[in-house]
Amino acid sequence: MQGRFRRVLVVDDERFFREAIQETLTDAGLECLLAADGSEALEMSEEPSIGAVVLDVRLPGMDGIEVLRRLRELRPHLPVIMLSAHQDQTYVLDALRQGAADYLAKPLHEEELVLAVRRALDGHDHAATSDALRERLVLLQQAAARLVSIARGGESARGELYAALAQAAAEVVGAEKTSLMLLDETGSELRVVAATGRKLAPEQFEAVPVGEGVAGLALARSEPLLVTDLSEDARFAQRQTGERYASQSFAVAPIVAGDRALGVICATDASDGTPLRGEDLALLRVLAEQAASLLQVSQPVPVLGPGTSAPEATTLPLEASGGSEDGEIARAVCEAIVAEVEPVRVLSGALGAAGEGIGARCAALHLRAADGTELVCEGVWSGDETAERERLPLGRGLTGTVLETGRPVATDDPTTDPRFDPEVDTPASGEVGPFLCLPMRFRGVTLGVFRAFLAPPARTSPRMGEVLTAALSVTVRNVLLYRSLVESIEEVARARREARG
Repeated sequence: MQGRFRRVLVVDDERFFREAIQETLTDAGLECLLAADGSEALEMSEEPSIGAVVLDVRLPGMDGIEVLRRLRELRPHLPVIMLSAHQDQTYVLDALRQGAADYLAKPLHEEELVLAVRRALDGHDHAATSDALRERLVLLQQAAARLVSIARGGESARGELYAALAQAAAEVVGAEKTSLMLLDETGSELRVVAATGRKLAPEQFEAVPVGEGVAGLALARSEPLLVTDLSEDARFAQRQTGERYASQSFAVAPIVAGDRALGVICATDASDGTPLRGEDLALLRVLAEQAASLLQVSQPVPVLGPGTSAPEATTLPLEASGGSEDGEIARAVCEAIVAEVEPVRVLSGALGAAGEGIGARCAALHLRAADGTELVCEGVWSGDETAERERLPLGRGLTGTVLETGRPVATDDPTTDPRFDPEVDTPASGEVGPFLCLPMRFRGVTLGVFRAFLAPPARTSPRMGEVLTAALSVTVRNVLLYRSLVESIEEVARARREARG
């Protein structure tokens, strides 16, 4: 989603200003559309790629305030930056009351203009990402309920369940093409049993040996794979993928039930034309967990292919139900995120929604310190006055494992895991109990962790962990975005002070 809304609509009746703004923004790598009056602006604002509007207060006919009012009706979340002369302060206040995102005074300062527009575009991108994730979580809830209903039909509904799983992947991930592949009776090949967006019937697809191609490798390693560009991915440089894949971006999630590998769910060709992202893979993994609990197999098949070893994992018991509950928790987190902008309130709302939803005594977000030597607690929520550790060392305990591997850890008794470190993997009191730790990712990099100390007999699941990872990673993005905006504003202010001498 991020990056789709990168065009700027510039509205000014004076050609000189329109073209000067366009030149400044174009030099900064931003694409512009130009409008000379309000009617033209409203018509052009329907273009979905527009992510910000630079709008002059004074326009002939329909003035800028009226254009702003109508833009707010047509596209409520589209940020509008007002332009004004010094004598237009009354108009500016009216515009801000009606929801303008910012205003700039003429004559324009080029750097200030670029920073303001980039802030508006980034804010719109992130708001759109949060809204889209919330909508997809609703789809995930609906899909989980539908799949459970179909599965109650038993063996006679097997084909319908296969088709519903492939369709659910298409809806939740937003992919044009998906497939459900299950291991054959020998456990050596994956075969397509259902697909969407394909011309071939499932039985016409070639089987994929375990360990080959994207799907075969995901199953052999028993880990999900995200490929943003197949041609540039070093993991497949020496592998024969042939003409099997039409797209260069894939998400593949293995379906594993206990010690048995069942198959994979694959998604490619995002409907918005962009490469698949971490959020897409997280949602696909949640769906794969749901599939694992619904699919029944008569004989065990090996989880891993030849020459591979199982990755270590520590998880709480997977609850058969809970897909809808997990979606509700993640949706509550997203609601809390989009309701606020300032970092403290964003963190407080998101951590509170997550902590209450999973029955935590304490939930906290830790990010890497600026010098990269430790983790620093950025926000904490406590349900019973349990205190979190303010600073954590890198590379120690289950927390360090999550940070290094990017894989979640959940355990009802952390002392049974040899990686457990009581000086790291406990709250400030040192009390040992059920523990959940999730990686927080931003642009493909794990920047920190979310930790929750649960009150027995609270339970969580891998499914819940995946959904929370996606939702809480959005929190990290919003916090970092806000901080970067504040830093940009301070840089401009400092430059102005220095220029005045």
